[in-house]
Amino acid sequence: MEAVQPVCKGRPREFCTDRALAAALRIFWSKGYEGASMTDLTEAMGITKPSLYAAFGNKEALFHKALDLYEAEKLAYIREAMEQPTARGVVEHLLRGAVDAQTNHLEPQGCLGVIHSVACGAEAESIKAAVVARRASAQAALLARFERAQAEGDLREDVEPEGLTNLLYALLQGMAVQAGSGATREDLLRLVDTSLAMFPAR
Repeated sequence: MEAVQPVCKGRPREFCTDRALAAALRIFWSKGYEGASMTDLTEAMGITKPSLYAAFGNKEALFHKALDLYEAEKLAYIREAMEQPTARGVVEHLLRGAVDAQTNHLEPQGCLGVIHSVACGAEAESIKAAVVARRASAQAALLARFERAQAEGDLREDVEPEGLTNLLYALLQGMAVQAGSGATREDLLRLVDTSLAMFPAR
């Protein structure tokens, strides 16, 4: 997978805000919110602190913009998964998409959302809350998809959609932690294959 360079849009600034935001995302992704200093961010973005504040607001506002970019560009597979015709197809697309995203050697390893959902410290509390809220929204969408699958006869009646949703998210989070700890693509794909073999057939 090749890294895509952001395209600058609108009236030119002294710097490209799209590229600067992409650089900030990589810093947050690799170092975490608390670990990313303003010096780390400005050096990676190639701008001064006043320019950062003028274009993006404070560090927290910059992180939220970076998280928006992450979800739009790196988590597209989640939206695609919801469109799969079967519940099993949804699960397979989610898991394999996660492996692709988490083992892309052009990007930091692991999942930005998981990294920040377990962040600690007073500075990161609002960040953690925002990430958890976004995850809850995504889980609600997945739960609704499984409930629809059950209503359509695509998911067995004895399977709890909420339990299946929670199991899948626990698996996705575990994979992200393993990827961040050095698990290989092959390791994660074996985990995916085993999980799919256990999926409750109709």
